Amino acid sequence: MHVLDDPVGLSERAQDLLRRTGRRRADAAFRVPTDFLWVFDEAGRSIPAPTELVIRREAFHARYGGLRYRVRRAALLGDQRHDVIREWDFDLGDRIRAERRGWSFSWIGERVSAPVGFLVHTDGRVGVSDGGAFIEVASSVVQLIEGHAVMDLVASWDPWPGRLEAWVPNTAWTSAADRIEGLVPVAEASGRCDTWLLSDHVAVRSFHVWTSRRPRRRAVQIWSCGNEGREQLEQAFRAV
Repeated sequence: MHVLDDPVGLSERAQDLLRRTGRRRADAAFRVPTDFLWVFDEAGRSIPAPTELVIRREAFHARYGGLRYRVRRAALLGDQRHDVIREWDFDLGDRIRAERRGWSFSWIGERVSAPVGFLVHTDGRVGVSDGGAFIEVASSVVQLIEGHAVMDLVASWDPWPGRLEAWVPNTAWTSAADRIEGLVPVAEASGRCDTWLLSDHVAVRSFHVWTSRRPRRRAVQIWSCGNEGREQLEQAFRAV
């Protein structure tokens, strides 16, 4: 069942994001079902789409196909605050690729000019590609949506110097972020490559930069709410 009809598995925060900004495109374009496709394996041979690919790709389409929602985001670039709203589009793309293990398939993703394309792996992970192999960014589609819900929540807070885009690193404040006390992990929005930590006055997103370069550097985005949050961050930055 489509996620807008049955948002089971999503937190109340994520459900609220979908209620406020989500919609489903009714005029879905014709597409060839995955089980009718021929794909290239790692050896370059043309083969019928394997069962695991058919199941995962068709399940993604049934659960998320046509979904659109908007995410607010705030960043401080230099001395200037930037407030943007980005739309995410869950329609399938036409790219299918054999990975070292399993398969990946493309979807539209964030509606922005980007150096990466958006992928889903047949093991459930969400990733991107900058022209090379699959790069994990979330452990699941649910984690991705939950992270967007937290991002939207803190968009009205005060951003600290950072970057808007996950493929542009900001590694300057990682040590300071580790010194902030009282933060609680947001379990549903966190995974191996992207973690959210939250208190009443401070939010920290810690993630691996979206790049195929190894090792992938850790970057952070930080927001504060009110005087108490600002003082807490200033204290952490002074201690670095």
